[in-house]
Amino acid sequence: MPTREDILQNFNPNDIGLDNGNLLGLPFNYESAQTIVFGVPWEVTVSYGAGTAAGPQRVLEASRQLDIYDFDHPEGWQQGIFMAPIPEHIQQKNESLRQDATRIIAHMEQGRQIEADPDLADLLQTVNQECEAVNQWLFEQAKAAMAQGKQVAVIGGDHSVPLGCIQALAERYSEFGILHIDAHADLRQAYEGFQYSHASIMFNALKVPQVSKLVQVGIRDFCHDEVSLIQQSGGRVSTYYDPLLKQKLYAGVPWLELCKQMVAELPQHVYISFDADGLDPKLCPHTGTPVPGGLELEQAFCLFREVVNSGRKIIGFDVCEVGDDEWDGNVGARAVYKLCNLMALSRSALATSVWA
Repeated sequence: MPTREDILQNFNPNDIGLDNGNLLGLPFNYESAQTIVFGVPWEVTVSYGAGTAAGPQRVLEASRQLDIYDFDHPEGWQQGIFMAPIPEHIQQKNESLRQDATRIIAHMEQGRQIEADPDLADLLQTVNQECEAVNQWLFEQAKAAMAQGKQVAVIGGDHSVPLGCIQALAERYSEFGILHIDAHADLRQAYEGFQYSHASIMFNALKVPQVSKLVQVGIRDFCHDEVSLIQQSGGRVSTYYDPLLKQKLYAGVPWLELCKQMVAELPQHVYISFDADGLDPKLCPHTGTPVPGGLELEQAFCLFREVVNSGRKIIGFDVCEVGDDEWDGNVGARAVYKLCNLMALSRSALATSVWA
């Protein structure tokens, strides 16, 4: 098996991307890579469009078409990036349970109570148990990788999937913040009865005591209860609603200045949770719950870059809700690679020199 040094000496980053099962066709494996990416093909609780379970595969396939030079970190590929095999057992479980969850949602949309139907009540319990099992699987995988000194990233699947990674980070960091890009606040409590709903990921993340701050950006589709939770959080949650951000931009406030304000609210260690539907839907038309408005991809990158420029450390990230389409995969792959490079850069001596 080639050593890391052998790989760096012999790999030509200008060659075509090989179909070798790894992101961008990079030649690293689990042992030689510094960043491990876990694809989680799970979307059991999606409440609108389906297809995001195919997101990890779509990102993997599209990534071979990306050039490896990154403007922020030209030699970032040298950190070693490895995408673990997409787990078939999770994919298979997702396909069977998705049908059960659809039955539950359809029942509720008719105004009926799940508790009144014992069969559906049992199905709901099963779905919640299996979602918890997926979280536990990711928790164990992330914890094992971090124990070897590796950085961890996640590709969804729907936005419920990164909870296990967040919980694993909580065992290594006494305090960290989450920078959350999304069209939705995701602060619902057990949305549609699903404890680990894609609409409940940030509600569940806030149960982790080590998450000291949640900064949300691009939010434009939310309910009254979520607004109340934000307002009553005592400053633990800061939400930058998309319409208000747009109004400031229209008034001439530079986007970079807004990014500095948002990043200033975060602690030293930052986890980035990037839902593709936080972007303008032209960039993610097949995401699970598209909403008009949102960010340009470079606006998101500018925000992430400011995390690095501020001297903060990116300790992990996820890219979720990538749709089952070549274009969505292309955009998702660019987001994953950019975040891999910015995460590595934030932990290096070069961190303060980005765009200097």
